Amino acid sequence: MNTTRISFVAAPALIGAYGVARLIDRTSRFGWTFGHLLMLAGLVLFALVIVGLRRAAPGRTATAFAGIGLIGLAASIAQIGIDIVVGLLARDAADKEHMFDQIQQVPGVMPVVYTIVPILFYVGLLGLTVVAAVVNPRVVPWWTPVLILAGTVAAAASLDYIPAAGVLYVLALTSPAVRRPHRATHAIA
Repeated sequence: MNTTRISFVAAPALIGAYGVARLIDRTSRFGWTFGHLLMLAGLVLFALVIVGLRRAAPGRTATAFAGIGLIGLAASIAQIGIDIVVGLLARDAADKEHMFDQIQQVPGVMPVVYTIVPILFYVGLLGLTVVAAVVNPRVVPWWTPVLILAGTVAAAASLDYIPAAGVLYVLALTSPAVRRPHRATHAIA
């Protein structure tokens, strides 16, 4: 089975599983680490999703959105990596908070790892699905970007809605057509 095809289901499912794990146990060391490892795996697989969607929509615009998405994804992966390391090293909640404060006070860390650059993942993913739906609607149906937007809005509204976002992303990306991206015959310049 193709790893890229699997990633279209596994990436959003793992993000949703992180959300569930977060709701169940966000305070214990095991719960924190387990949840964040699920999120890390989901984010890594989203790189394959972006590449697969890029194949469905060739052209400069799609390439730009794929690049934007991958940059945001790298920042999100860095954030989750920091969360995992801090969670493992911290003695207790106060120590964890202190470590996060120290990391976030490093110039540039907040915008690059926490506030601005990670948003580019969602901008790139949404833009790429819009372009793919316009250029190749038989491969990426119109509802794919709509569901991606709905999932993104849900997660942005509250981290408690991450499971719902995961479900919406799974629905967006598991259309039989989306799971079999082919080279598009048209390109957006």
